[in-house]
Amino acid sequence: MFWPMLAIALGFLGLAVLGVLAVRVFVEARRLGLQVAATTRRINRAAEDLERAATRLADTGEALR
Repeated sequence: MFWPMLAIALGFLGLAVLGVLAVRVFVEARRLGLQVAATTRRINRAAEDLERAATRLADTGEALR
């Protein structure tokens, strides 16, 4: 009777460890997704700034002709 109960206990512990690891992976994946979204916003903002600066520079170049 000891061995079957030990096997059940070890199986339960194994599932508990897998559950904890799954939660940790989910939390880290969510954090990574938030960082990717923030970085995407920063890149888009920088691209818009670059586009505005290039437009102003082109207008200045046209005025010098």
